[in-house]
Parts: sequence; structure tokens; C-alpha cells
Amino acid sequence: MMYCTYSYSSHFDGLVTTILGYILLAGALIVCHALASLVKFQRPRRLLGVCYIVVKVSLLVVMEIGLFPLICGWWLDICSLEMFDATLKDREQSFDAAPGTTMFFHWLVGMVYVFYFASFILLLREVLRPGVLWFLRNLNDPDFNPVQEMIHLPIYRHLRRFILSVVVFGSIVLLMLWLPIRIIKLLFPTFLPYNVMLYSDAPVSELSLELLLLQVVLPALLEQGHTRQWLKRLVHAWTFTAGYMLDLHSYLLGDHEDDDNQPNNAPGRHNNNRIPGLGEGLHAAHQAILQQGGPVGFQSYHRPLNFPLKAFSAFYISYFLSLFTPPFHYPSSSLPVCAGRWLMSFWMGNAMVHELYTAASGLYICWLSIRAATVMLSWMPQGRTMIMLKVHEWTLMILKTLVVAVLLAGVIPLLLGLLFELVVVAPLRVQLHQTPLFYPWQDWALGVLHAKIIAAITLMGPQWWLKTVIEQVYANGIRNIDLNFIVRGLAAPVICVLLLSLSVPYTISKGITPLLGVQPEMQTLVDRRIYPFLLMVVILLAILSFQIRQFKRLYEHIKNDKYLVGQRLVNYERKTGMRVSSSSHSTSS
Repeated sequence: MMYCTYSYSSHFDGLVTTILGYILLAGALIVCHALASLVKFQRPRRLLGVCYIVVKVSLLVVMEIGLFPLICGWWLDICSLEMFDATLKDREQSFDAAPGTTMFFHWLVGMVYVFYFASFILLLREVLRPGVLWFLRNLNDPDFNPVQEMIHLPIYRHLRRFILSVVVFGSIVLLMLWLPIRIIKLLFPTFLPYNVMLYSDAPVSELSLELLLLQVVLPALLEQGHTRQWLKRLVHAWTFTAGYMLDLHSYLLGDHEDDDNQPNNAPGRHNNNRIPGLGEGLHAAHQAILQQGGPVGFQSYHRPLNFPLKAFSAFYISYFLSLFTPPFHYPSSSLPVCAGRWLMSFWMGNAMVHELYTAASGLYICWLSIRAATVMLSWMPQGRTMIMLKVHEWTLMILKTLVVAVLLAGVIPLLLGLLFELVVVAPLRVQLHQTPLFYPWQDWALGVLHAKIIAAITLMGPQWWLKTVIEQVYANGIRNIDLNFIVRGLAAPVICVLLLSLSVPYTISKGITPLLGVQPEMQTLVDRRIYPFLLMVVILLAILSFQIRQFKRLYEHIKNDKYLVGQRLVNYERKTGMRVSSSSHSTSS
């Protein structure tokens, strides 16, 4: 009775009922399997075992992919309330207003957090000695099969691992988010909160900004090779310093100075703990280990005196301090926002700007500053003349890159977003008696996402001219950028197609339809529905043309398979008929 009252009063009574039903079904299958084993019914026992495995794997997948990221997302939101000057009451009101949307966004944030945390763990495995992270599963291990583990391991081990993961991820959120926020509020009272509550008439403003930051800004920074190398060197430098301070260098990084004398480093083996820049490099060693059939699970190390005390008190205290003290955490969490606010103040003045804008622009400012500093330091030993030559080359390359960015990241996404607005959003969202309003900034943000998706699908699809051009542009890179090829081979054709898609329906609706003398209602209907109608016509014509080509290929294949001999077509039916008639004529004679 209590459960029924709770389920009817909750927003997810169907989901809760379904999960509880699966749990009860799993329990019933266990009981039936035990009874079948007791009475020695072999076939029913096997069938019940297979059904139990299916239910068990399904529930574990829901826990790992659905429940765990959701818990991480809610915990991140709770620990960051002071960052956005929000309260639990505000979150409760938003949940009551839109429970499904709220749960989805928290799950999405949790998935992003889990993904980047797993990526950081993979980077740590390339720096630390094999065996240090023994308590974390190696996702790059070829022998790691999560489905097989779900089948073979008992339920209590999965529950224990799930609880341990929740404790570890929750503790890391406390160390890296909640405690730094408290310290920043004490040291810089006017810095927080972040401004993210901008209201506008555009229904997709904050959603498009968040997707733009998660799908464009962060991947563009993290996918850069030098950014990954900077992060690896920073992690290695901090581990190197802490290791020598605590006499844990051998435990954390291994004995590099005795590599030639170690039996584990024979000619057929690879070391996963080389310092970046020495030997074959971490990335090459890691790939070689993977190609061997599995990473090295353990490497011997020198055990210092009082090792447990050092490992579990001094080292973790220093690690704890390095996570949330201002000298380490403030540059990574607050410096991009400060730089972005300073940049936006020249454009927006004292107006409140969404912090996603400031964070994204600040990240790029910090990245460009560090990149420029490292490049200038690498040019210093080459002399003044060479530096001026390099500056001239880089200036020309930056100007070309800006032109390409304006075309590929500005004009094309804007046209693509506007076309999507006219074809999909406006017909579905705006009634015929209403006037649609267009927001170029939002259309551009959504157009960037659409352009990224179209480019990914094109690269995965069959070979055609657009895929060839995109692959060539990727192969050339920024250093060997060919402005003429990009403009003539990629930007100009795509812009022409998008402009024709926008202008031809507008010309038909505004130029040809009024000449027919239609009613104002019909004119409005044509103006609002001509874009999706012409898109459907183009899609149908493309499908029809594709099917005609496929039928022609099938006809040619059947004809060649039946009649083609070498390079000559032979009609066997006609030759057989001639032979039959000639034989009948000879018989009659």
C-alpha cells in the first residue's frame, strides 16, 4: 500500500515499477532455477539460467550506464550550488516543472564527467608505473570484457564495486569542486557566483551554448596533440616532485635509471614509464603494449622504509592539498573565466554575459597564450632573423586560418542553422497565424553542431567529392593550409548549395506565387511550407534516382552473368532454337 501511494505520487512511477518488476523477476528465476536443480530438470534449468543471465545483464547495464551517471550528475549539481547562487529549493522547483528534462540533463552531465575522468585515468596509466592503479579497471586492456564480467561475477561483487565507484567519484567531486568553491569564496568574495541565468525569447539559447561548449570547444582543445603532451608533462612533473619528496619515486614512476639492467626491459619488452621525449615515447610504447596482446600488469619497484605510512598518509595528504589549494586549483577553475570576462568587457561593457561564453573564450585565450609562449621559447636559440621569418610565416598562416574560419565556422554554420530553422523548427513550433522570429546567434550555434554531425557522417560514408575534399583538408592541417583549395573545393560549393536552398524557395513563394492570384491564406501557407515541401521533393527525387541506378546495375549484372563470355555477348536461346529447327528439318527429310 505504501509503495502504491509512493509510485502514484512520483513522476516516474512507470520506471520504478518496471525496475522493481525486473528485480522480482530475477528473484523468481533464481528460486525456480534452484528448484529445477533440486529435482534435476536439466533443460528447464538451462533455460531458467539463460533467462536469469539476460535479466541480470540488463539490470547491471541500467545501473552502470543509467543510474551511476545520474548519481554523479546530481552530486555535481549539489556540490556546485554555491557556484551558481542556487539552492536545493530551486532544483526541486525545476524538477517539479520538468522532471524528464531535469533528469536527462543531470544524466548527461554525469556521463560527460565519467567520460573525462576515464580519459584522465588512461593518461595516468601512460605516466605512472604499471601496477600503481591496480584498483581501477583498465579500459584499454584487450582482455577486459564488461559483458563477460557481468555474466560471471556474482551480484554482491557488482554491488560492492558500484558502491566503491560511487564513493570514489563522490570524494573526487568534493575535493575538486566543493572545497575549491569554498576557498575561492573566502579569498575572492566578489568572483562568484557564475552568471548562467540569462532569459531570452529563444527557447534553445542555453541548450545550444552547452552543446557548443561540450561538443566543439572542449574537444577542439583536448584533441590537440600538444595539449595532451602538456597535460602529461604536468602530471609527470608533479608526480616526479612528490615522489622524490616522499621517497616514492620508484613506486610511482619506476626505476628509470636502471632500465638497461632490468630483466623486464629485455629487447622483446616495452616500458610504459618513459619520460616524455626520451626513447620511443609514451604513446608509442603504449600502442606497442596494446599490439602485444595486453598491457604489463605489474613492474617491480623499490620499497622504502615506512612505505604504508608514506603511501596512505603523506602522499595522499599532499595529493589532497594539490587538488583544492588556490595555487593549484585557481588557475584551472577560475583563470579562464577571469580572462573571458576581461575579454567580454571590451565588447559587452558592464552587461551580464553567460559564463559559457566567458569560459569558452577564456579557455582559448589561455591556450593561445601558452602556445605562443612555448613557440617563442623554441624560436629563441635560432636568432633574430629566423624569429622574424617565423613570425612572418605564422602571421600569414593565421590570416589564412581566419579567412577559412570565417567561411567554414561562420558562414556555413549560419546558413545551415537558418535552413534547419526554416525547414524543421519553424513549421513545427510556429502556427500559421503567427510570425516566426529568427535569432542568428542561436541559428549559428545549432549550425555548428549540425555541420559537425554532417562532417562526421560524410567521413564515415562512401567515397564522393565532399568526403575527398574534407579528408584532404584534414591531411593538410593548419601548418600546410591551402586557402585556394579550401575556398574553391569546399567553401564555395557548399555555400552555393546552401544559398540556392534558401533563395530558390523564397523566390518561388515571393515572386511566382503572387502572380497566380492566390488568396492571402494560401500565400501564407506557401510561404511557411515551401521549404519542407521542396526538401521532401528533393529527397524523393534522390531516392528515385538511386533506385533507378541500382536497378540498372542489377540488370547489367544479370545480363553479363548470363550472356557475357569473355568480351562477347552470346544469345544462347537463339542459337539453341536454330539448332532445334535444323535438327527437325533433317529428320523430316
